[in-house]
Amino acid sequence: MRYEWKSMKLSDIAIFNPAEQIKRGAVAKKVPMDKLVPFCRDVTEYSIEPYNGGTKFRNGDTVMARITPCLENGKTAKISFLDEGEVGFGSTEYIVFRAKADMADPDYLYYLICSPAVREPAIKSMVGSSGRQRVQTDVVKNLEICVPSLHEQQKVGSLLRSIDDRIELNRRINNNLEQQLRTIFKAEFTDNPELENITQIPLSELCHVVTKGTTPTTLGKPFVESGINFIKAESILDDHSIDKSKFAFIDEETNALLKRSIIHAGDVVFTIAGTLGRFALIDENVLPANTNQAVAIIRADVEKVLPEYIYTCFIGEWHTDYYAKRVQQAVQANLSLTTIKSLPIPLLDEAKMSEYLSLILPLIKAIKTNEAQNEKLAALRDNLLPKLMSGEIDVSAVQL
Repeated sequence: MRYEWKSMKLSDIAIFNPAEQIKRGAVAKKVPMDKLVPFCRDVTEYSIEPYNGGTKFRNGDTVMARITPCLENGKTAKISFLDEGEVGFGSTEYIVFRAKADMADPDYLYYLICSPAVREPAIKSMVGSSGRQRVQTDVVKNLEICVPSLHEQQKVGSLLRSIDDRIELNRRINNNLEQQLRTIFKAEFTDNPELENITQIPLSELCHVVTKGTTPTTLGKPFVESGINFIKAESILDDHSIDKSKFAFIDEETNALLKRSIIHAGDVVFTIAGTLGRFALIDENVLPANTNQAVAIIRADVEKVLPEYIYTCFIGEWHTDYYAKRVQQAVQANLSLTTIKSLPIPLLDEAKMSEYLSLILPLIKAIKTNEAQNEKLAALRDNLLPKLMSGEIDVSAVQL
């Protein structure tokens, strides 16, 4: 019950940037800022490097980006990948939170840090020059919050953790499924001793469309608060999923003006400027959508080849060496549409193609099913989070 909650400062339940020791030059696990996945609890990737400075943490700690735009983009994670007693380190641009014994549950603290009760005041406290604004740590320390008993915290943390555990399980399953796709592709093509006998033709000859988009503002059209999804390069993630939180939006009129780059289900989108080579297979749940000049749209001619087949060519890293030799360096690295169109795609005879598709299509379908489930789970978590943290709903009343 809300009347059992207590008002206190965040620093009453959490230690900020707890003191830990790593000898300078000692090799340790590091979490750079770019390895944090937006709005993802778990650290999915880290490096092993000599320690030469940075924030330090142990399992159970929460790390939150304190610099713009990383905080706004949801770079907050709970550390769980270290061994018992091990200390890791990361960016100097993190604030590390550690739950105080008998005052806070580590899971509850992580979700509290992710909630509007902490995120919004932290973002509002930012000061500094444009593009390098940082959270004022003292403001966050002195935030007045209402918290339930430790027992109630544990129930809230457990409930939200169970949702994120399902998301993480699906992510791991998809990693495994993608590895299976890569193995199948390499066995059929990359490691095939008869590869030189396999016909290869330019990608453009297998497609109805290979194009790219335009930034609406170059046409004098602004972005809007809501409307048609506008997929930017940063919306396309390393795991080949689409991050909807990174979408901008355009109105119907602008979408009609940009009809060349209206995205269809089954399109493969591929980043061709900035961070090159991220790609995804589009399905209905991101439509209607459009994109800009940093993203190529590849639309297969299904009379010749299925989009899933082209997608596995990218999964199999068929393109990597070919594109690496053709990158154009300007203000940022980019690939021309001519280079995209000219990518040689290996083709199988009808019997072998049928066998290959029978292997890959169920795997891709399972990946897409898990992605859709994760989207629903994340929406459920994000809906419950502020209500549980404010006491608007009782955790005991929630049935998953």
